[in-house]
Amino acid sequence: MRRLTVRTASRTYPIAVGRDVLGELGGLVMKTRGAGQAVVVCDENVAPLYLERVRRSLADAGLAASQVILPAGEQEKSLARAEELYGVLYDRGLRRGDTLVALGGGVVGDLTGFVAATYQRGIGFVQVPTTLLAQVDASVGGKVAVDFRAGKNYVGTFYQPSLVLADLRTLDTLPPRELRCGAAEVAKHGLLAGSAVLRRVRQLVRAPLSAAAVTQELVAGSIQYKAGVVERDERESGLRAVLNFGHTVGHAIEAATAFRRFSHGEAVALGLHAALRLSRELAGLPEADERMGHELLDGLGLPGRLTKARARDVCDLIGRDKKAGQDGVPYVLLRRPGFPVLGVRVPPELELEVVEWLRER
Repeated sequence: MRRLTVRTASRTYPIAVGRDVLGELGGLVMKTRGAGQAVVVCDENVAPLYLERVRRSLADAGLAASQVILPAGEQEKSLARAEELYGVLYDRGLRRGDTLVALGGGVVGDLTGFVAATYQRGIGFVQVPTTLLAQVDASVGGKVAVDFRAGKNYVGTFYQPSLVLADLRTLDTLPPRELRCGAAEVAKHGLLAGSAVLRRVRQLVRAPLSAAAVTQELVAGSIQYKAGVVERDERESGLRAVLNFGHTVGHAIEAATAFRRFSHGEAVALGLHAALRLSRELAGLPEADERMGHELLDGLGLPGRLTKARARDVCDLIGRDKKAGQDGVPYVLLRRPGFPVLGVRVPPELELEVVEWLRER
């Protein structure tokens, strides 16, 4: 098992990455949180696969374990669902020394983290991500939020977990589409980091993408890159904005298609295609590197063409991005792999042109 440590201003916490390690959760929670109640939050897809193993591990370690099983889907990331969870925690008598365990993908992790951060002004929070996307992205860094109207993650805060445990065995039960979605974030980290991280990602396209091809080194390397950024800028006051690469257009595509046409990873992939094109236009990214980026995303089986959305609608939603200022949204672009450029302002006409290009690609 590979162990990493994240050190931020608000909290230092361990990350464990391995295969067949769910059984170690209870001992790790006891070590980081101590005795008390542990409420596992998961959805109806994950519960039959991993809930009993997680509960047994917690109970064997001496924790009083219970669970909440939610319906699956992005629509569960809402203030209404958060309020329901507050009621459950109140009825079960949870206190600040107790712990919420998020078992599942990014939706469960974001919602559970938001509730943990705000219930009694903060209770224990442990991430057990079961998708590749959550393992390399959503579970690390402390961003927790719910959606509001058409705004993704509009209501939220920063709240670091006490522990992250990523079991690669959980990837074996992912549908191929979900695995590809996680690969989009891995590709993003590879393009931002360059060097060894990018080399490992490019190896994924040499054979059909499968859970077996996702190695401990790949996941740990991607996590380590993101953790290094978070350690230097926990609350996105500067450097952490680099992690928005591809997300500006990606989030707008999700909202323009009512969070139904494209998954988060697929929308990010489309956003990465747009960011690569903009990088050549505005940041001097060599054409060969732009082509490599497009081929990488295509080789991972991710969508490369925007459908079921008008370019103008996407651009209007980009303007509502929570990072938008008076002069628009600051983009993250690439000068070359491993050398991102922050705060690039994109002329509205070029933004529209590139989104139209996504529709015609």
